[in-house]
Amino acid sequence: MNRRTFLAVSGTTTVGLVAGCLGGNSDATAANEFDYELNSRTSPEVPLVPVEDAYEWFKNDEARFADARGRAQYDEARIKGAVFSPASDAGSVDDDPVEEWSTDTRIVTYCRCPHHLSSQRAASLIDAGYENTYAIDEGLSGWINNAYPIEGSAVDAEWKKYEINGTTDSEYSDETVALNQIDANRSEIAPIRDDGSYTLQLYFAGSADSQFKVEAPDYTVEGTLEELTNGTVSG
Repeated sequence: MNRRTFLAVSGTTTVGLVAGCLGGNSDATAANEFDYELNSRTSPEVPLVPVEDAYEWFKNDEARFADARGRAQYDEARIKGAVFSPASDAGSVDDDPVEEWSTDTRIVTYCRCPHHLSSQRAASLIDAGYENTYAIDEGLSGWINNAYPIEGSAVDAEWKKYEINGTTDSEYSDETVALNQIDANRSEIAPIRDDGSYTLQLYFAGSADSQFKVEAPDYTVEGTLEELTNGTVSG
């Protein structure tokens, strides 16, 4: 296994993030020097940094930022200067810039809504020795809503928020459901609640006729955004 593959999957040892992962340092813990709230759905648990604090680190050049989403989302809109370092559910990359960073680097991961993929990526980094790693609590949406610096090919596009509600067997509670665009590297994930329900959120500037795929632990459903948001998705 190459180092990039290890960084992508080794830290997500809980079923709630990635089933069948390859393990890692189960004793790893985050530094969390500011005593932030922890995302208990990940193992190791990930500190959730408020977006205002993340921006202070950004302004003072006190952290490096890693985008945990798919390539299409990264190319369209990202935190200024952030690198592409996707979570395992969002794809892969051959040359992850994070591999060149010192393990004592303060790293801030983020995704869009609000911290599912970013926590997955942060957990794998912490497990790989990057203990000073955080995920933005409010996600990229919080960053954009505060008018903090962003860049990308579609920063001025008209974004629409879509919510896909679905249900699966309650035995899968604490696992995740993934949403992937069929013709582009665009991904989101969401946790399954105790009753088996879930809500996937997507910010998208394209057509509602674009094809997506919902992947739950026990079924896969394909359809347009319009179809997937019309009613409850089930197996």
